[in-house]
Amino acid sequence: MKTIRINFVDFWKNFNPENSAIYNRLKKKWQVVISSEPDYLFYSCYGYEHLKYDCIRIFFTGENIVPDFNICDYAIGFHDLNLGDRYRRIPLFSFRKNYTGLADKKVIDREKLLNRKFCNFLYSNKVNAHPVRKKFFDQLNEYKKVDSGGGYLNNLGYRVTDKTSFLSEYKFTLAFENSTTEGYTTEKLIDPMSVHSMPVYWGNPKVGRDFNTSSFIHLKDASGPQILNAIERIIYLDQNDASYLEAMEEPWLYPEQVIHSDNLYDDFLSQILTHSVSQAKRRAEYGFNGVYTNRLKNYIYKPSPGTKILKRITAFSKKILARISS
Repeated sequence: MKTIRINFVDFWKNFNPENSAIYNRLKKKWQVVISSEPDYLFYSCYGYEHLKYDCIRIFFTGENIVPDFNICDYAIGFHDLNLGDRYRRIPLFSFRKNYTGLADKKVIDREKLLNRKFCNFLYSNKVNAHPVRKKFFDQLNEYKKVDSGGGYLNNLGYRVTDKTSFLSEYKFTLAFENSTTEGYTTEKLIDPMSVHSMPVYWGNPKVGRDFNTSSFIHLKDASGPQILNAIERIIYLDQNDASYLEAMEEPWLYPEQVIHSDNLYDDFLSQILTHSVSQAKRRAEYGFNGVYTNRLKNYIYKPSPGTKILKRITAFSKKILARISS
């Protein structure tokens, strides 16, 4: 069994390398050693430590950003990109446990579906989300109260702790991404699907590639007419039980849309790791790409003039204090 030296940097808070999907899959085929001097570095988008490593860099993202192939050799993401063996589209939602059953034939309790509360809104991001999220929430509230159980626009008086149970109590769920990006769909869509709450979705304009758009309400853009059309559709389904149930019986996705993430992931990593380190390298190290990389390093790690001055002032102050105290 081949031994591979790897490391993980710049992942999300509380990320545990030895309990990660990447590590667990790798150790099935290789002898894996986590090392501060790795041959292969897995990194994400939450920092810049990866710039300190000159090994094979493999970028993994759950966010709506395009990989920078000037500084990574390989990447896994959401976008539709064609870079030969350097990139594989494997959306993060396809790794989630509640995704795997969405292609199964629906078994629904019709009476239970109808005897639920109206609609929910469950968000905490107050900073960098597209304003259409709040705009839609406010306008739909004019028809009937939308229960908001997160930290943002909360109108319940408490924070929801069990998301799955909460979503299951509603006929509709407002499932809005933070932004609109082609190819980028998150758990915001599949979480309500997994408990048979009809999503009202805005985000990925190409969501129909991965899901059956007849099974939910798709807000195609943030324009006023689109918002009005979507709200009218919600009101119609809310007031017409037969039409609501008919829509709910639509499959969430068709078998040909299923993303087999485990197979894709194993295949992608295998074609990287079966090569020698020198054969696997893809990013350019010289020419202007080298200049570009060094500029990033200097920008991130080189102390600013202000920092240098502060250090000098601090050192001078220590000398003065030392003389006074003596």
